[in-house]
Amino acid sequence: MHPVHHSISIHFARCLIDKSRDMALDTEHLMAHSGLSDSLLEKTDLRITPKQLSKLLLELWLMADDECMGMASDPIKHGVFALLAGQLIHCTTLAEVYQYCAKFYNLISSALTVTFDHQPTYAEFSIQLTEPEKDGTGMLRELLLLIWHRFPSWLVGQRIPLMHVALQQAKPAHSAEHRLMYPCEMHYEQIDNHLRFDAALLTLPVVQTPTTLREYLPQLPLEWFKRQAYYPVFTRRVKDYLEDETELVNVNMEQIARHLQMTTRTLRRKLSEEGTSFQLLKDEIRRDAAIHYLSQPTMGIATIAELLGFSEPAAFARAFKQWTGVSPSVYRLTPKN
Repeated sequence: MHPVHHSISIHFARCLIDKSRDMALDTEHLMAHSGLSDSLLEKTDLRITPKQLSKLLLELWLMADDECMGMASDPIKHGVFALLAGQLIHCTTLAEVYQYCAKFYNLISSALTVTFDHQPTYAEFSIQLTEPEKDGTGMLRELLLLIWHRFPSWLVGQRIPLMHVALQQAKPAHSAEHRLMYPCEMHYEQIDNHLRFDAALLTLPVVQTPTTLREYLPQLPLEWFKRQAYYPVFTRRVKDYLEDETELVNVNMEQIARHLQMTTRTLRRKLSEEGTSFQLLKDEIRRDAAIHYLSQPTMGIATIAELLGFSEPAAFARAFKQWTGVSPSVYRLTPKN
């Protein structure tokens, strides 16, 4: 997915800022560094760019010197992930990656219990917190499972298909975000937190090298947040078409149906079966593009409105407020770097 068309729930930024206050860190600096403000954080339905969340998380890691962000019983110093990655790059298979990862974390920290188990038909990578109450929102566990799906996928050079992801927490208000994070079914209120995948994948070879790792590490955590979202088949095809269009104003459902070699009625029915519609998908694309463009200080609101196919800036402002809860000018109170 092109980064213009990808945004992230502000829920995660709210969790990080709340935790920074608990740790008595300079939250004003954190917000300014990532282009956020109190007025934006109050809007629970707002979405931000992957770069904003990445800058916020990285700065919090540095300020707290804790890759657990104060959400575990004991800190894990910033730099531990890079140290582990430097060892994992020398593994030969996916099985070795997960085995070494579990052994490493269990040796260096009492905050986590990491297990790796494989049966004839499936493998599970599980992460438990010694004091889960410190991760009241579940963000640390969500982030760790995200990392330990996406980083091993990068190591073997292909996305690891997941059977399911299990979380101990109840289904949260931001559960819709999980379809962007994990390409599989979600199971809530489980006895542990784990990734499950086909055991046949454990023989996949590690294809990355120390050289590619040196190029990859400076891009973190952004690389983890800008990965492609996963959608049902017709939703994905329509979004792909819309994302390839530089001008959305003239794109209509009939045009896409012809491209997909089906009738408009059939496409409408397929999208309805997947729980969406053409207009909802088009609005999602325009919303995420608007968020991206508004993060560019040199782009005027009138220019953005025109790019997104609105007849006038006022119409764009009304739509943006409907999508996010705030006007474009309020969203732009602080620069989005």
